[in-house]
Amino acid sequence: MSQVTEGVAGFDWDAIESSYSQEARVADEQKYSNTLGALKDNEVVKGTIIAMNNREVVVNVGYKSDGIISINEFRSEDIKVGDEVECYIESQEDKKGQLVLSHKRARQQRSWARVNEALENNEVFKGYIKCRTKGGMIVDAFGIEAFLPGSQIDVKPIRDYDVFVGKTMEFKVVKINEDFKNVVVSHKALIEAELEAQKKDIISKLEKGQILEGVVKNITSYGVFIDLGGVDGLIHITDLSWGRVSHPEEIVQLDQKLQVVILNFDDEKKRIALGLKQLSPHPWDALNTELKVGDKVKGKVVVMADYGAFVEIAPGVEGLIHVSEMSWSQHLRSAQDFLKVGDEVEAVILTLDREERKMSLGIKQLKPDPWENIETKYAVGSKHVAKVRNFTTFGVFVELEEGVDGLIHISDLSWTKKFKHPSEFTQIAADIEVSVLEIDKENRRLSLGHKQLEENPWEALESSFAVDSVVEGTITDIKDKGAIVALQDGVEGFAYSKQIVKEDGTTAKVGEKLSFRVTEFNKDTHQIHLSHTRTWQPEAGEKKARTNSPKKASNDVNIEIEKTTLGDISALAALKEQLQNKEK
Repeated sequence: MSQVTEGVAGFDWDAIESSYSQEARVADEQKYSNTLGALKDNEVVKGTIIAMNNREVVVNVGYKSDGIISINEFRSEDIKVGDEVECYIESQEDKKGQLVLSHKRARQQRSWARVNEALENNEVFKGYIKCRTKGGMIVDAFGIEAFLPGSQIDVKPIRDYDVFVGKTMEFKVVKINEDFKNVVVSHKALIEAELEAQKKDIISKLEKGQILEGVVKNITSYGVFIDLGGVDGLIHITDLSWGRVSHPEEIVQLDQKLQVVILNFDDEKKRIALGLKQLSPHPWDALNTELKVGDKVKGKVVVMADYGAFVEIAPGVEGLIHVSEMSWSQHLRSAQDFLKVGDEVEAVILTLDREERKMSLGIKQLKPDPWENIETKYAVGSKHVAKVRNFTTFGVFVELEEGVDGLIHISDLSWTKKFKHPSEFTQIAADIEVSVLEIDKENRRLSLGHKQLEENPWEALESSFAVDSVVEGTITDIKDKGAIVALQDGVEGFAYSKQIVKEDGTTAKVGEKLSFRVTEFNKDTHQIHLSHTRTWQPEAGEKKARTNSPKKASNDVNIEIEKTTLGDISALAALKEQLQNKEK
């Protein structure tokens, strides 16, 4: 070891330096560098496959070291040793001093450059449709998965996408999103320019009233789109048929060939309005000329409204049955209470206007008008059973039969009772017996009564409620001016507020049963006036009468004298004794 050290230490390095100059060293380094390729990170270069196994591919890119690429990046390619491939320089030297390459990223970068070039140059390229996806298809465009929207496959709506899977078609790049790495392609764009020229040529030759043949391209809820051979037209749902159409599918089918007429068109907006029903005569023109008012027709209800029903008696010929013509009843209801869409009905023609193409119909006319023989069927004084239909504050509306209504005034409900409202006496839909009081045929009105079914009890009540007689009664209600008193035989009387003061000075209340003196009885107005006060203080009424009316006071005195003369002396003596006791 010491000898070697000594030998190295004794080596003449200066002699070597003097023979290998600095210039020569630089020249040799330059020669070595020229044998290697100049590489930069993130660039794409070409290399040669020099070796490969099941996991890796060794590529020589002319650098001082070879690069290794995973075999998975060549999965879709058939490669072998000696093939030239594109490589992306990810790093010239990793931690192990190894050159890092990627074939996949090289392809992607080349593809993105190619896609951008195709977009800039409006280039048409061929792409392979790989599969379906939501809303469209996936297309292989220069190695990039591009999206083909369903609306960009063809100018016609596509109903089955699966038939395009696996096909190679021509496309144009229409949109690139570098941030999200999205590419959108279109096949429709290739034929639109061609179609635009065709449209201009077709529209320039169009005329209103012209008949053309077309194919049903699309069906919507509002109409049908027709392909006229490069230009589309619309048949609005109202122009499909003279009759009512709920949906265009009732009339046409997709891909169906049709003869259509041009109704209108717009050169600028390239809109064409088409018609189908205009190719056949209007149904009103073909309507039976012998049809007239009063004739019976049959039809089907096609539309319902609150005010009536539209009945189709022939395709495109409709008549209106107003709700008032559905029943003789005066109680107007919604038309839906009588008919519904789809009903087959028979009706009578009420009006017919061929020029305006209008017709009104009626179904109640199929039954006899109940008012024609009203005097016979519901003669004055006749008795019937009616159905309560409605109340008002002044009476009860009842129905004797469909179309025959009458009114029972509140005063004709009872001879003896007074009601605040008819609902206190009966209820809606209840049966009630009535007597016909009056007939107004012109206005279709009947005046009815319920109390008239019984004899007027007021003739017989006059003796039971003679003036100045004392009767028992119960206060049932107290109003502003006085109290309602229930008496025998179901009769009611009235006592003013001052006449319900009791002997102890308090005022009688509802529910109290007291004795009352009859002060007035009127069988014509059915009124009985009462006084409780005069049962225990009769002179109060007498004094008031004498004060208010001298003449009446004189008459009352004469009456009292007459009563004294004709009356019972013992009764007067008892009355005197009673008054004396009160004074004490």
